Amino acid sequence: MEDEQDWQEVIGAIGLFAVLLIVVTLTLWHFTAGRRAREIRAGENEYRQLAAQAVEGQRRMEEQLADLGRRLTDVQTRTGSLERILKDVE
Repeated sequence: MEDEQDWQEVIGAIGLFAVLLIVVTLTLWHFTAGRRAREIRAGENEYRQLAAQAVEGQRRMEEQLADLGRRLTDVQTRTGSLERILKDVE
């Protein structure tokens, strides 16, 4: 009977070690998964900020191009007026 009790103790010790190992493994996995999720969220926020900056830059460029278009039209109008005046003077 003594021999049977020794085996039960060994099996119990192995089971306790296995449970402890599983708990430690799951705890580490949980912390690393949380860290990865935070890093992914941080990266997504950076991409959102870059996208917002790009949209703002495009909006400013459109405004500048519209302004340049108005100026070019004004210059063309004035150039046409000057040409007519110079033709009349000749």
